[in-house]
Amino acid sequence: MDQMLLLALVALGLPLLSFVLVIFNQRALGARAHLISVPALAFSLVLSIYLAWLKLRPGSMGLRPFEWSADWIRLGTVPGFGPVRVTASVLIDNITVIMMVVVTGVSFLVHLFSIGYMRGDTRYARYFAFLGFFTFAMLALVLSSNLFLLYGAWELVGFASWALIGHWYERPGPQRAATKAFITNRIGDAMLFTGILLLFGQFHTFNLREIFALVAQGLPITFSFLGCSPETTLTIAGLLLFGGAVAKSAQFPLHVWLPDAMEGPTPVSALIHAATMVAAGVYLMARIFPLLTGNAMLVVACTGAFTSVLAATIAISQTDIKRVLAYSTVSQLGLMIMAIGAGAVSAGFFHLVTHAAFKACLFLGAGSVIHAMHRVLHERDDTATDAQDICNMGGLRKKMPITAVSFVIATLAISGLPLMAGMMSKDEILAGTAAYGQLQRGIASALPFVGFGVTLLTAAYMWRLTFLMFFGKPSRLDLFERIKESPRMMTVPLVVLAAASLWIWFAINPLQAESGRFLANWVKTPSQVIPPQTAPSFAFGILLPSTPSSGPMPHQLALAAKAHEWAGRSVWLALASGACGFLFALWLYLLKRSRSIGTLRISALDPLRQFSLRAWYIDVAYEYTVVGAVLLTSRIISWADDAIVDGAVNASARATVVTARILSLFDRFVVDGIVTLAGATVQFLGLMIRSLQSGRIQTYLAWVVASVIAIFVVMWMIALPPSMLF
Repeated sequence: MDQMLLLALVALGLPLLSFVLVIFNQRALGARAHLISVPALAFSLVLSIYLAWLKLRPGSMGLRPFEWSADWIRLGTVPGFGPVRVTASVLIDNITVIMMVVVTGVSFLVHLFSIGYMRGDTRYARYFAFLGFFTFAMLALVLSSNLFLLYGAWELVGFASWALIGHWYERPGPQRAATKAFITNRIGDAMLFTGILLLFGQFHTFNLREIFALVAQGLPITFSFLGCSPETTLTIAGLLLFGGAVAKSAQFPLHVWLPDAMEGPTPVSALIHAATMVAAGVYLMARIFPLLTGNAMLVVACTGAFTSVLAATIAISQTDIKRVLAYSTVSQLGLMIMAIGAGAVSAGFFHLVTHAAFKACLFLGAGSVIHAMHRVLHERDDTATDAQDICNMGGLRKKMPITAVSFVIATLAISGLPLMAGMMSKDEILAGTAAYGQLQRGIASALPFVGFGVTLLTAAYMWRLTFLMFFGKPSRLDLFERIKESPRMMTVPLVVLAAASLWIWFAINPLQAESGRFLANWVKTPSQVIPPQTAPSFAFGILLPSTPSSGPMPHQLALAAKAHEWAGRSVWLALASGACGFLFALWLYLLKRSRSIGTLRISALDPLRQFSLRAWYIDVAYEYTVVGAVLLTSRIISWADDAIVDGAVNASARATVVTARILSLFDRFVVDGIVTLAGATVQFLGLMIRSLQSGRIQTYLAWVVASVIAIFVVMWMIALPPSMLF
């Protein structure tokens, strides 16, 4: 067995092993469950880092992937379809090993943080068991090289997420949030599964590399969905696969589950809803990008752009620390999806990696603050104060310096400010979308403005959050005096994640990301295999000749050239946008901050504030439309079931009862009457005959005389003519 394959499989199996050992020994382990889970994740992380070093080190195989497969399911030849064979396959390339390090790294740090955060929880062992199960499912998703296994891991990730969101299932909030996440993701999963079956029905394989090769050879005429042309069907297939990413990565209109999922423990939010699970959709889109046609790319890019604006404008008014970060996650995911739709796949994946570090740091930092607030409120027996409301905080940097510094570093990163990894990845996204908008024109021309606008809004609401929590005067002096820094087990992960948010890990020069090791050596945008007539119709007279045998298509070369032109300008424009957002938040929420409120209160803007605070009333609209329609349909079906189905059944039952009663009466008085009469007649005759056997000679003589007389009378009557009888 190949060395890299063995390392990957061991790294995959360790989290699963920890899940099995913990879940079946919950009572025995109790508060010691982390003694199994944490070492297992640590070893898995070490193996992932070593595997990444083997793959990415200078002089290694570079971008050449390693793939292993073995037959898993063989159904033979199905009439009318052909041979059906499913393989269990593993793909190890640069994206795989980078994602393995991200997943295991964040998961390990979340495990460490959870030791302090979840201490005393009634389901401590169960919590650590499902953390391991989730990590296993994510690694399985990352390693899968065919759509069948990927879909299986995709569903396992959803199940683990449901279990962790609803960890405190005795409360109504987590119950509702877990159910909402589960149902919303099922919608996207149904679309993803339909897209997978559409491709398998034509190409008879789930392997992505094989599908790419077959599409590159030309679409067959038989590749049709509901009578559409092969080119249109390829677009539909790409959008159906994108539907799975829309749900998992919380894109509009299926984004509504992610903010509510903050009802789960804060470390779960850091692991699942910031760094890994929600990134699965972006990872999927990066994998299937070669299949995306020009029309599909435009839909993907516009969806991501709208989602990023939507979430950013909602986050600016929220006061719950976790909801601010939740909508920030949705917005950043929108930027990644927009980048992939614009053809800047490497930039979108780059932002996925950097976002995993600084957003996990932000969530764990928020968890550190919430943990400290909860401890103080518990000591004061205060159940009315919201421990997550930023209006109850302020000045916490004096009490929680490690948490504050790490949170500030992560905020610098997400704002796209200098010397941060987030600045480099965001600049690449902005350059790629600017190039795409300039070439595609039309509605795509708005994408660069969306990118720079979201950058400004991100800096504004993140620095608003930071200033209101850690700077200025405390809003509640009674709470502030008792606040303490979190234990070292919780602060060490914050320091590590803050350090991972720096630029140095990805490039030497923070202003030239495209020439850094990540984009220059590790990750490249894959070449598309779509038919030339389905490629984007760019402006400026760019011609699209026939697809070359290998290498990027002409429109991809045009995108790369135009993005290179924008690289220098986008850096300074992004820095200017981030700086404007920072200065706006500095002026409004620190220099002009009210001691008790700290939120923007301008009567003329109050309707906009309410619109933002209520999340554009999208949840309300869903309650009245989707949920209302489902409930109304359910009531109609229930009424039909009661009045029609049950009515027919009950009427049939009543008719059966009446018929049974009539038959009972007939049986009693007619059938039983005839039987009884026959019996009585026989009994009477029996009694009559019995009297002949009395044993008395006088009786016998009387019967003999009577019989003789009767015989004579009968004979006489027979002998006489009829006229003499009457």
